[in-house]
Amino acid sequence: MRRAADKMTSSFRAPENAAAPKAAAAGGLHLRPLQEKDIPGMLEWMKDPAVNLFFHFDPAAVTAETAAAFVRAAQDTSADLHLACADDSGEYLGTISLKHIDRTNRNAEYAVSFRRCAQGTGAAAFATREILRRAFEAEGLEKVYLNVLAENTRARHFYEKNGFCLEGIARRQLFVRGAFRDLYWYGMTKERYLEWTK
Repeated sequence: MRRAADKMTSSFRAPENAAAPKAAAAGGLHLRPLQEKDIPGMLEWMKDPAVNLFFHFDPAAVTAETAAAFVRAAQDTSADLHLACADDSGEYLGTISLKHIDRTNRNAEYAVSFRRCAQGTGAAAFATREILRRAFEAEGLEKVYLNVLAENTRARHFYEKNGFCLEGIARRQLFVRGAFRDLYWYGMTKERYLEWTK
């Protein structure tokens, strides 16, 4: 997804129900570089109607070849950081990303997608904590942001629970599935992250 240049209605608020991050999860969950063996798992969530309902792109256009090209491109982490979240056996559960890393303005876009079998297990929350730690503590970023379709209430709840703050709404921003859709923009600043991780 590309960043949209848009006018947003300012409505900053810190979620009241945000859960503070815990130490690295038990059970062997870890982040690692994407590998070719992850491609079947990637295609699984990309083609799963329950997962791809709110995608900004056409899942039908994704093939094993395009997924393989993505894995190869992900080895270059200079502008985008795409990592696999895996369990203690090394099984791929999902992808967590920092995209469009801007070294000048010190910000990046967050993205996350997990297989349906990994949803509700805490794996995505673990991956989010780890990628934010990487963003603010290792990469020295000042802000991480994301956008999500307004009707994706489950994702919005997840982002708020994991410390992101609603910053604005871009009205009728994208034409998706035959209609113009609103985008909710969320962000987390380094200051917010440090406060959240106390």
